Amino acid sequence: MGVDFTTLPGFSFGVLGLALVLFSLLYRRRTLLGQTPRLLLLLSLCAVPVLISFSGNLVAYEGAEKVDVGPGHFQQVAGVQGPQVRAGQKCLTCHQGIERIGDGPVHSTLTCTACHRGDGRATTVQAAHKSMFANPSDLRVVDQTCGACHPDAVEKVKTSLHATMAGMISGTRYAWGAQDRKAKYATYDVENPDSKGKGTVTSLKQLPRYDPTKPEGPDNNPGDDYLRNQCLRCHLWSDGHTRDGDWRASGCAACHIVYSDKGTYEGGDQAIPKDQKDRPRFHRLTSKVPESQCIRCHNRGGRTGVSYIGTMEAGPYGTPWTKEGGKQSKLHGQNYDHLIADVHYRRGMTCVDCHTKRDLHGDGNMYTKREYAVEIECRDCHGTMEKRTNLKTSWGNPLTNLKEEDGQIVLIAKMDGEEHVVPQIKDAKYSAEGHAAMVAIPVHMERLECYACHAQWAPQCYGCHAKQDIGKPSGDWLNTKPATDISKASKRGNLEKTAFSWSESRSYLRWETPTLGINAEGKVSPFIPGCQVIFTQMDGKKSIVNNKVFKTVDGTLGIGHAPIQPHTITKASRSCADCHNSRKALGLGTGFYNPRANGLPIDTELEQIVDEQGKQIQQIAHEGARPFTKEEMQRISRAGTCIACHGIDTKVWQKRKGKLKAPTDELHQKAIRELSNLK
Repeated sequence: MGVDFTTLPGFSFGVLGLALVLFSLLYRRRTLLGQTPRLLLLLSLCAVPVLISFSGNLVAYEGAEKVDVGPGHFQQVAGVQGPQVRAGQKCLTCHQGIERIGDGPVHSTLTCTACHRGDGRATTVQAAHKSMFANPSDLRVVDQTCGACHPDAVEKVKTSLHATMAGMISGTRYAWGAQDRKAKYATYDVENPDSKGKGTVTSLKQLPRYDPTKPEGPDNNPGDDYLRNQCLRCHLWSDGHTRDGDWRASGCAACHIVYSDKGTYEGGDQAIPKDQKDRPRFHRLTSKVPESQCIRCHNRGGRTGVSYIGTMEAGPYGTPWTKEGGKQSKLHGQNYDHLIADVHYRRGMTCVDCHTKRDLHGDGNMYTKREYAVEIECRDCHGTMEKRTNLKTSWGNPLTNLKEEDGQIVLIAKMDGEEHVVPQIKDAKYSAEGHAAMVAIPVHMERLECYACHAQWAPQCYGCHAKQDIGKPSGDWLNTKPATDISKASKRGNLEKTAFSWSESRSYLRWETPTLGINAEGKVSPFIPGCQVIFTQMDGKKSIVNNKVFKTVDGTLGIGHAPIQPHTITKASRSCADCHNSRKALGLGTGFYNPRANGLPIDTELEQIVDEQGKQIQQIAHEGARPFTKEEMQRISRAGTCIACHGIDTKVWQKRKGKLKAPTDELHQKAIRELSNLK
């Protein structure tokens, strides 16, 4: 599709040369035989543009064969990495060098207009692009494109958490005091009467809009505006944020079309400028999705994407200085520190090596939180103390890239086919620390998530200072302008300004000694700050609300923590003391941060989620998740008393095996005084 190809100089010159050649052949038969050498030289020179003008097409179709894939009999181009062209189509007149969308038996035979629509026979850009889908995979049009061949996958994706964002929405609204923990809203109205199972619903309504002229209430909360203007940029109905690190498309292409951090095109299409932003790396669909593509979204919230590769927000410093004396460049709007990456990443694995199609596409049920929607568990690959893996997920589905070979469990990497031997817990040879934790004290294996110990760090962003300016309308990720090309409706420039402008900042950052608590599955898990909102509302320069902390419907502070699998796994675990001798790990905070002196209207520090009596202070938006009780904290701390002297002495811990109580500091001090003959 493009300009009138008959106006191209090469084409016009070529036609002239071809006419002269034909003329010479006819005339030669009559009277000019004596002048043949001179005339042939002239005609040969004129024929060169003919060959140049048409050589691309001649080479492209040399040896081509017809393949019937339905109406139209698309032409298959043998040995050429370009798209297919229906007879008479002119798309490649402009888009010379563009990559074929895929190499599979169907993708390799698709024409440009099979996906993008438009008029392939037109000779002007305007006519060719009329009624075209720039992004055929956008969820607004996907039923007509990808869904024609993949209807089941498309239907499931639309009800997945990646599309509904039900968990993020319910968690945010709970923290802002607008509702209880149950999911009620989504990006758009969606329903599935057949949805069933734990943590599912059959319908969700679109998130309401906030009107500052009306009283605040369950259906009119500033948190909804915060979601619409900020958080909900990361769902499959929308394009990504227009900044380095966040470039991506909407719909299926959000994952299956790979973008670079800079969002520029690196392929061969001559019609696409190489410095133009918001372009994929190549015009290619892939099922080999790298972790960098997941990070386009998973760099906020739980931050599992950036954590997996060992990076964490570093604040505004931008150090160390570059050679030019400037600050380091930003990704996702942030500077980053580099920490220890997840061991799976360091071994060459990416997200899709663990997470299944059901984890990512959904299984058709409408889940309300991620813990209900994810089927993969550590034990699915690594087994348990009693038995090796059965090569299935926790839901009983086969792990297609896991096999047993020569007595070993082997994972085949989905990106490059490399084989990785997967250690089995049952076959492990333990260090002294490992034996004490996993054998001598079996309760660890019964009540703890693997990552409670093996995630040594987790990103902790304390204090989410969110400022709204109701005097400044801004883009709404859920409300788009009418678009000539509906597949481009969700791009940031097409958003209706029906939300308000927001600014964000924080109190401080940490990564060490994540807090522990009980997750929704009843196991000890790391907790990190969730939505710790401290709300300020302005109307231009007029202050309306200043540093407000909401109360939840359950009476806890709106600032909160959430259980998480941090995706920062290391072979070595947290030390015993890091949990058993740490107030922060217990959820009691460090005791250093002074909230009142820092201008906050609360009396508890941002790291404290529970008091010493076991009363929950901060909100936890996941049903069933909670901080430790008083009894649990005492039991954990008593073990810390033993650790102070006995460390990892396996004999000591073996004697304690099966006993419910540990000695107290008071008893220890009495025994030490008696042994030392002290009074």
